[in-house]
Amino acid sequence: MTARATRVNLPKSGMGIEEGTVARWLKTVGDRVHQGDVLVEVETAKAVQEVAAPTSGIVAEIFVKEGETIPVNTTLATIAEIDG
Repeated sequence: MTARATRVNLPKSGMGIEEGTVARWLKTVGDRVHQGDVLVEVETAKAVQEVAAPTSGIVAEIFVKEGETIPVNTTLATIAEIDG
C-alpha cells in the first residue's frame, strides 16, 4: 500500500482577488473525502468561495485556521491518496 499527498491550494477566484479568509472548515483531519467534496469555505472581497477536494482520499493535514487570511495559491490542506 502506498500513499501520496495532494495539495489543496486557495485558487484565484477572479480579477483582483489576491487573498481570502478561511470562514469554515467542513472537513477535519482524518476525514475521508471524494473528489469534488467541499472542504472549506473561504471569504474573498467579492463572495464566499467553496474549495473542493481535487482528489479522493483522507484529509492528512490542515495548514490554515478559521479566521486566517492568506494569499491565493497558499496550501490550505493536503489529501493523502491511498493506493492498493
